[in-house]
Amino acid sequence: MARPNPRLPARAALAAISLIAALIVLTGCGSPDSATSTQPAIGVTGTTAKQAGSLPDLAYPALATKNTTRVASADPVITAAAVARAVYPGGATNPKPQAIALADAGDWRAALAGAVLMAPPVRAPLLFTKGGEVPSVTRTALDALAPTGVATTDRPQAFRLGIAGSPAGLRSQAVAGNDAATLAANVDALRTQLAGRPSPSVVIVSADDPAFAMPAAAWAAKSGDPVLFVTHAGVPDATRQAITLHGRPRIYLLGPTKVITQATERQLEQFGGVTRIDAPTPAASAVRFARFSDGAFGWGIVDPGHGLVVASPARPADAGAAAPLSASGMYGPLLVSDAGGGLPKALSDYLLDIRSGYSSDPVRGVYNRAWIVGDSAAVSVTTQATIDGLLEIAPVSNKPLLSP
Repeated sequence: MARPNPRLPARAALAAISLIAALIVLTGCGSPDSATSTQPAIGVTGTTAKQAGSLPDLAYPALATKNTTRVASADPVITAAAVARAVYPGGATNPKPQAIALADAGDWRAALAGAVLMAPPVRAPLLFTKGGEVPSVTRTALDALAPTGVATTDRPQAFRLGIAGSPAGLRSQAVAGNDAATLAANVDALRTQLAGRPSPSVVIVSADDPAFAMPAAAWAAKSGDPVLFVTHAGVPDATRQAITLHGRPRIYLLGPTKVITQATERQLEQFGGVTRIDAPTPAASAVRFARFSDGAFGWGIVDPGHGLVVASPARPADAGAAAPLSASGMYGPLLVSDAGGGLPKALSDYLLDIRSGYSSDPVRGVYNRAWIVGDSAAVSVTTQATIDGLLEIAPVSNKPLLSP
């Protein structure tokens, strides 16, 4: 009887959720309103398929490979709408979300802070507005998602973060904040109110270095631990007050000392135990966070059989947009490519380290799978193909090594 490699955890893998055609077959799309134009069907990106005897111009492998699925958008507005619809596709077995979090597409900090609202009990995915207006692709997603309302007095269907616009026809609640630290503190207070208690941990990121901050959104969406901001100047008062409301929480810093200084770390030690999770580059730091665990805190992914999300550090708003993918389906951390769309060595080494294996029958193994966030300019198709190969389950030998 075939059996899995004993090194692997004994749990079945989940298939990735298919993307909706109208929103995500948009490689190179530049504006949210372009999603309303006529788009080719999934699998075909040109008109040559209609010509008799011609070979279709396939969207694969950019749209999907055997181990990856791409949210193929150059605009965070479209990315967020596609992710929200993938996570909440409808149907008899998929409940509608209670509420939606809304942030301005130009404010990556609001998107990171708002990711925590995807955690229980609300599980609100993020959508974007632009300049106070609601783009058509966001409106279409809102209509399809049809949030039911949070079970509070006013039953809000949307939480407007900072300067986000207000959609007509929805009951919305404003979450104010003129700066990143204040807005994040107010989002944290809202989430604490909805959950009925503060979280035991908080995650501190730099408001000045988005590439190192991005992985916090995925963890916040999964755990309910808030994303709070510091700056190169130190710890803002709003962040101090937010931490205090958690009692003396466990405080986790994401980033090396060039991003969050030792002086800032010493300031934070007044409010709770501080642990720094760092590496010298954004890609290596994201991998370090993916591996890290401390009791109930952290992904702790050092073995195969997981979901992963890969985004570009050059597009920080994508971290908030993609956060629901880390908190549903095949739960898993956000990892980052090179800014130019290439594959960093830290990421390739990590994928190789957690690669699945089988001793006799791959059907009895477990599998890794990744979402690729952004178009080919964000994460190249070559990078996607390489990631696909590193995720593929591979045969391993049970034969003992021969002595020299």
